[in-house]
Parts: sequence; C-alpha cells; structure tokens
Amino acid sequence: MKTRIISLLIIITVWSCNSDQYIMTVSGPIPVSEMGITLEHEHILVDFIGADSSGYHRWNKEDVIEKALPYLEEIRELDCRTFIECTPAYLGRDPELLRIISEKTGLNIITNIGWYGARGNLYIPERAFEMRIEDIAEEWISEFRHGIEDTGVRPGFIKIGVDRDDTLSLMHEKLIRAAALTHLETGLVIKSHTGPEAPAFAQLAVLEEMEVPAEAFIWTHSQRGNLEAWIMAAKMGAWISLDNVRSKNIEEHVKNLQDIRSAGLLDHVLISHDSGWYRVGEENGGNYNGYTAIFKELLPALKEKGFAESEINLLMVENPARAFRIRIVKH
Repeated sequence: MKTRIISLLIIITVWSCNSDQYIMTVSGPIPVSEMGITLEHEHILVDFIGADSSGYHRWNKEDVIEKALPYLEEIRELDCRTFIECTPAYLGRDPELLRIISEKTGLNIITNIGWYGARGNLYIPERAFEMRIEDIAEEWISEFRHGIEDTGVRPGFIKIGVDRDDTLSLMHEKLIRAAALTHLETGLVIKSHTGPEAPAFAQLAVLEEMEVPAEAFIWTHSQRGNLEAWIMAAKMGAWISLDNVRSKNIEEHVKNLQDIRSAGLLDHVLISHDSGWYRVGEENGGNYNGYTAIFKELLPALKEKGFAESEINLLMVENPARAFRIRIVKH
C-alpha cells in the first residue's frame, strides 16, 4: 500500500503543474503539448554482448556523442522535437548519455525501464529467473520513483521484449505481468518488442486479466503482423507500432497506412524507423543509420496519396502524445 501511495503521489505531482498532461523525459517532466513531432521507436546506442557482460565500461560517451550527434541534429532541423530511445537495460541503456545528448540537441529524449526477453533471454539478468513477479516490478517502480541508478534520470515508458512464439514462455509471461504491475503503479505505457500477432494477443490477454487497459500497450514491430490483426488490436484499444520505415519499403508502409485509415483506425497507429545506432564492439561504432526516411520520403508519399495535414499531424504528434502520456491509475 505504501508503494502505491508514493507512486500515485508522484503521478499526481507531475500532472498537477497545470491542466495539461505530462510525459517524462531524461531532463524531467514536460507537458505533452511540448512533445511536437515525435519519433516513437529509435536507438542511439546498442550493446549486443549480453546481460552478463554489458556495462558502461564497454563504451566511451564522448565517442558515442561524436558519432550520433550529426544524425540527431539533422532530425532536429526537420522539426522533430521528441525522440523515444528504446534501448533497454542490459542492452546499452545509458541515461546519463541520453541526458547529455538531449542538452546538446534540444531534443526531448525519453528512456525506459524494463527487461528485454526476446532472442532467448540473452539480455535478461540471471537473477530474473529466480525473482518473483512482484519483486521485478518493485525494482522497475523504484527506478521511476527515484531515478535510474544514481543519475536522477527517470524513465518515461516500460520496455519489454518477448519472442515470436505463439505462446509466451514462463519468463516472458513474468515480464508482461511485471510490466502490468509497474503500469498500475506508475501510469507508464508498456512498449513490448513483439512482432507477430500471436504473442501480441497473448500479452493483451494477460493485461486484460490484470485489469490493465489495452490502450496502455504498444504492439512494437507490428509490421510482422497483418491488417486483420492490427484492426482487432486497435479496436481493443492497443497501439499499432509500424516501426521499420526504410527507403526500400516506403510503398509498403503507404499501403498499410491507407488500409488502416480505411478501417477508421489511424488514431491507433505509431510510426518510426527503429534506426541508429552506435554499435558497441564494432570499429568506430559501426555503421550508423539515420532517422530521416519518414520526413523525406514517407510523409511526402502519404501526401501524394491524399493524406491530409491533420492526418499527418495525427501520426506524428497527436498519437505519440496520447500513447506516452503518464496516466493517472486508479487502484
């Protein structure tokens, strides 16, 4: 009960600054009205070595900044204002690095809490397998209440990952249940690396059981699903994240967005690149891919197909603001 009271007080404090709703950035809370154009699924740094070996000693912040900054400044010049950084703990999450980059670029950057179970649990700490669901959730909730480690940076969403199997493993069900408990205490949205529709609906079933509304769930990498599944999930209230926009697949994304618009569900869609990033362990950070295909190719293509400015604004501004706002949770 004490945890719930403290968490609710934090949420109320964030919301009570004025009548606006808020998100949590690496520099602190801001009104959702200040989010502006948002990229909802990107990366600046990723370390694929595994949970047992990853750590801040594996990269030099100055090297990462030097590599990433031109790409981030480029999207800032294209009027992007908010950047959702989706690298979770044990995969290269560095909240202090993100705060420095936010200060240098003027971008609102949002980081996360949660653990990534996809790829065979390589990026989950060994202790997780013996932990109770409640204890995992309490650890994540603590990062929201007190900040990540000693940085003072607080997370703005919950990031988990599950495998593409038709059913959830015991560990991955533990992750979605811990995420549900964390949402109920913090009001943060759950963004789950998922892929196909079967694990998406398996997670939504768990959330329904735990009385978490579907609107608190972002089906990440949903481009691996199909239109029928997107429509079903969106009608439940979930967010459909089409997050692999590339120059080579612009026509595919235009078609998908046209179909979703025809179904009257464009207000449940998020789009991004899932791009970047400084690749720890590769020479000079490896090949860094930029974040401009949406601005320079997809949005012009949508306009050519008759998408109105209001619909572009819905995709790039209104939907991310609604998805990532901190919700007041009623216990």
